[in-house]
Amino acid sequence: MEKTVTSIGEILWDVFPEGKKAGGSSMNVALNLHKQGINSKFISAVGDDESGQELVNFLKDQNFTSDLIQINNLPTSTVEVKLDESHQATYTIVEPVAWDAITISDAALAAVKQADAFVYCSLTCRNEESKNTILALLKLAKLKIFDINLRPPFYTIETLKTLLGEADILKVNEHELVYLKDELALTGNTDEQLLKQLSLNFNIEIICLTVGEKGAYVLQNGHLYHHKGYQVEVADTVGAGDSFLATFISSYLNGYPINTVLDRACKVGAFVASQHGANPDYGDEVFS
Repeated sequence: MEKTVTSIGEILWDVFPEGKKAGGSSMNVALNLHKQGINSKFISAVGDDESGQELVNFLKDQNFTSDLIQINNLPTSTVEVKLDESHQATYTIVEPVAWDAITISDAALAAVKQADAFVYCSLTCRNEESKNTILALLKLAKLKIFDINLRPPFYTIETLKTLLGEADILKVNEHELVYLKDELALTGNTDEQLLKQLSLNFNIEIICLTVGEKGAYVLQNGHLYHHKGYQVEVADTVGAGDSFLATFISSYLNGYPINTVLDRACKVGAFVASQHGANPDYGDEVFS
């Protein structure tokens, strides 16, 4: 039976030196889920402007429904992307933008209530209106997946504690784990110890830790799984973590064992890192 996942968060234009590409971590996750045969729904907002219409048209070109994309009076989001010598991306995120003011709608409530899982992140909670919408929707979710997605300076440890306390599944990278260790006074010396403390402190069932070219770890039921990742020539890292998370979710919901879930997620994350932009086309061949 087809699985349904509802995501909430940013939709925007990533502005590279050579031009703009549709993006936003939350939209990237939703689109990758759609590519992998999940009934993927996405709650966000664009401005009543040309950039917003272009994003809606982009989704339609991907055969992805824009029914849950709200239109408001704030501008459509843009993010300036800079790549360093090793193709790692840094972002300048303009504010306020349309997705800072996502409101609760009957359609959004129904989409979360009916979904097998609900995906949310911290960046969308930088403004009270979108944060309150997310907190209200979390009350209806069956399986709550938190992509922590820290983007300085748009978070506080107090908000993160609230969001961590809701999570059934957490996705975090190595830099975010260091931040949590310091801010939460975690005492472990190894990644495994830190993940176990996080799991215990916030009652999180599964934690996925990505460690760049060194692969990824998953903690489930006190057991740590590791995949060394796939080596590729990196074009840019934009969207690689989002495609990893989407593949993790789709594979997990479809009942694959955790080792296979991790292998599939690493494959797609590596493929996206080898391409330019966050949303390259791919099909089932990416898993072979």
